[in-house]
Amino acid sequence: MPPRVQGSPYSVGATQFSFKYDYEYPDRINLTPGSPTHEKLKQLVFEKARDSYGVLSRRFTSWNEIDKTLTAYIVADEKEEKLKEGDERKPISIVVPYSYATMETLLTYMIAAFIQDPVFRYEGVGPEDTIGSILLEQVIAKQCNRFALGLQLHTAFRDSFAYGFGLLAPYWQEIRGYRTRAIEKAKFYLWGMRRGTETIRERTEEVLFEGNTCDNIDPYRCLPDPNYSIHEIQKMDFFGWVDTVGLMDLLTEEKTSEDSFNAKYLKDLSSRRSSLFKVEDSARNLQTGGRDRFEISENIAKPVDRINMFVKLIPKDYGLPGDEFNRRGEYPEKWFFQLGADQILLRAKSLGLDHDMFPVVSCAPDYDGRSIAPISRLELVNGLQTTLNFMFNSHVANVRKAINDMLIVDPYMVNMDDMRQPGPGKLVRLRRSAWGRGVKDVVTQLAITDVTANNMGDARGIMDMMDRASAATHNLMGVMRPGSERRSAAEFEGTQGAALNRLERIAKITGLQMMQPLGYMFASHTQQFMEQSTYIKASGDHLKRLMAEFGVKSGDPIQIDPLKLLIDYDVIVRDGSVPGGNFSQNWIQLFQIAASQPTVGQRVDLFRVFKYIARNLGAKDVDQFEIQGQPQQIPQMNIKTMPDEQVAQEAQKGNIIPFGVTQ
Repeated sequence: MPPRVQGSPYSVGATQFSFKYDYEYPDRINLTPGSPTHEKLKQLVFEKARDSYGVLSRRFTSWNEIDKTLTAYIVADEKEEKLKEGDERKPISIVVPYSYATMETLLTYMIAAFIQDPVFRYEGVGPEDTIGSILLEQVIAKQCNRFALGLQLHTAFRDSFAYGFGLLAPYWQEIRGYRTRAIEKAKFYLWGMRRGTETIRERTEEVLFEGNTCDNIDPYRCLPDPNYSIHEIQKMDFFGWVDTVGLMDLLTEEKTSEDSFNAKYLKDLSSRRSSLFKVEDSARNLQTGGRDRFEISENIAKPVDRINMFVKLIPKDYGLPGDEFNRRGEYPEKWFFQLGADQILLRAKSLGLDHDMFPVVSCAPDYDGRSIAPISRLELVNGLQTTLNFMFNSHVANVRKAINDMLIVDPYMVNMDDMRQPGPGKLVRLRRSAWGRGVKDVVTQLAITDVTANNMGDARGIMDMMDRASAATHNLMGVMRPGSERRSAAEFEGTQGAALNRLERIAKITGLQMMQPLGYMFASHTQQFMEQSTYIKASGDHLKRLMAEFGVKSGDPIQIDPLKLLIDYDVIVRDGSVPGGNFSQNWIQLFQIAASQPTVGQRVDLFRVFKYIARNLGAKDVDQFEIQGQPQQIPQMNIKTMPDEQVAQEAQKGNIIPFGVTQ
């Protein structure tokens, strides 16, 4: 159900402040809390967030089950809690971490397929764009390494397998700080005459690094337009999400950014600075006990929940100015709003991005083309995982029961206090009335039937079904297939190849859904916002081109001016394969044939074939092994074959001599 606001489920009341701060708002728009424009925009953001949350929250119950599976957590019932209190060594119900193993296998493939250097490949549209595209690729590779893009991609891939989709929000970031330099300063005598220079330290505030980075959007906090599928973000009328930041960070951001404002009003709010759309929906932290990274005293952390929202709107309808191409504001534009604590607008800005897209990309490898929140791969096998847990836990419970003596005792003949004393070397005394009668029928062991004896065998069958459904087979996990029969190399290679083809399908979908638009946005942001020159090193596949263009040697730094990157480009999407994954040995055999047969070798570039084989076997930079300069010419030999008799005759005439013999 959508969250209800006190007084009305459809709106939030106006926020009233008895004081005002002296802010200079962008484009002279009155965005003071309580003003008509502020309240109208606040209502717009809140209503869209409410509508989206009402649809997506229906999936939270199913996602909670996945969270419990991945954290291997089952809430202990009262009986198990008493059992653990009595003896903490006794096992209770657990989650068999097979879904976690499946997740690890899928993530391993995705990391190998996409987190390669460089992450994004570019090529120029025209001949004049060739060098610029090479430089653009190198510059963006440097940004990806600096901001550790691989970590954010890993989280997005993980979310896509756990919840059905993963989200990234790329943006341009400037890292500001202080730099100390040695400078020459003039020295003067007491009476003002110059007497040379001296070297001193000077500390200045400046931009230390600039480039593209991403934020991961939590699926529980995602607020998409529910009228479209999750992979159709650019068709949506709005897209938003909720995040939590510290109040001090907001004030610092307001100090350094011209686009931020109104943070001081949050500092003076007497009510809690949380959002109605950030309730504790996730079950990720049930086992650790914490609910949120800001779950500490409000007086210490001062967290603020923000709704970040991209919206398509007609500026004129909300009293906003149009951009330079829509001066009257009569046509739709893309704007970005930030609403703090559901009450105070912190940002209101026309996006004005060159690519004119919402800067959000999605990854939904198991999408159906229609659902806003498709079924994830782990949800698909969650029923099998639940059954697997039951099989294992019921067997453990039965063993726990069986190892305890279950006895039928005649209390009239046996001292019951002696029977209750556990431990080896037990001495049980009969009562005086039973002396001399024998002990045969005094105590009888209750017959125990293990109805769970086949559970572990059934569990292996369940795991096999999970493997087939998820494509994370035994050999991809690094585990040999169970069974007593021998497995041939052909069987192993064929089975592994089929499994890798299924994972390759996932990677190809991910490349089209997320990696291609993300690479395009990275390049567009670099062209639009990069202001400082940077340095790259001539290396990799484009080494020869860069050396010829800039007249440098291998490893020498090349200075890149931002204006050199203003070219037309295309993003090259990776095919989803992994180095050495499904590479056939037939290529090595073909290379050997081409190298040994002059007729074939003369028509094939053997070194390019060698580099192709090396790359597919996992070599990172094959070009570093190539001899620089002109390769040494190898003389061609005219090789002929003749019958033995003819060879003997020609040798007798002196026309041929044995190999290695000199005249």
